[in-house]
Amino acid sequence: MDFGLVLQTDPPASRVVSLMKRAERNGFRYGWTFDSAVLWQEPFVIYSQILANTTKLKVGPMVTNPGTRTWEVTASTFATLNDMFGNRTVCGIGRGDSAMRVAGRTPNTLARISEAMKVIRALGRGEEADLGGTKIRFPWIGEGAELPVWMAAYGPKALKMTGEEADGFILQLSDLYLTRYMVKAVKDAAAAAGRDPSEVTVCVAAPAYVTEDDSPEALAHAREQCRWFGGMVGNHVADLVAKYGEHSAQVPEELTAYIKAREGYDYSHHGRSGNPDTRFVPDEIVDRFCVIGPPAKHVEKLKALRALGVDQFAVYDMHDAQEATIDAYGSQVIPAVNS
Repeated sequence: MDFGLVLQTDPPASRVVSLMKRAERNGFRYGWTFDSAVLWQEPFVIYSQILANTTKLKVGPMVTNPGTRTWEVTASTFATLNDMFGNRTVCGIGRGDSAMRVAGRTPNTLARISEAMKVIRALGRGEEADLGGTKIRFPWIGEGAELPVWMAAYGPKALKMTGEEADGFILQLSDLYLTRYMVKAVKDAAAAAGRDPSEVTVCVAAPAYVTEDDSPEALAHAREQCRWFGGMVGNHVADLVAKYGEHSAQVPEELTAYIKAREGYDYSHHGRSGNPDTRFVPDEIVDRFCVIGPPAKHVEKLKALRALGVDQFAVYDMHDAQEATIDAYGSQVIPAVNS
């Protein structure tokens, strides 16, 4: 199993770079960041510094979207980084909930994401792409250029499209039942489209908080540090409930039931511990969606995820123990999972 680190690009950017360097030293192979131009600093500028200060770490957004940048600019940015540092980027892409909404726009449709994925991937590989009737190609890309495109998804149509079109699947939660359900949906869609399901990389991303023991006090603190994640997922899930209804055979209630007490969402607290909009998230959801507890509990859950077809676990590291989590994974969790 590969491991990734997910950060917000809060200033100073030097701290983001430092944490990514620390992650690589501890056996992490991927460095991911949020991408929301109003809420945080521009990630692609920071990627150049991460790549320059690491040797093998692959970087990318979790996730970008097809609405805040034109597709040829997105592709050119990735391709330039790859030309400079050697195919060390991944384009994670999705609807752009926070990036679009805080700028007063509506999140992107699946049709738009589908179009964008094709264009960005082709251009990033040095191939020709059609931009609304104008065919273009980057003349400066050399042979061997690659740009995998991984799609974030929860809903049935998005899962199907991921399996049909994307190089990878990003699932932002670590619940075992839902992971099994959604990985199967993606792999089945890939097979139905004539693809080899094993070629779709599966990345589960969720907060991880390593405690010294499993005492009630330690677990309670860990839950409070990670409760924000249930609110972030709930913000995406609310759109699914609005579209498919509260009780739908198309979306499992294991994903939707807990948001009944949700009252609203302020993006100024997006992805941050202590988010006041996430008080409705029960402890059970934190335990299901996140990975908390002593190192042995992390190893146990990650091995279970790997058995479900997960290729990478990406650690959301937004809490009060960033360095400690990276170090604990490097010294105790990653070696045990991959022994």
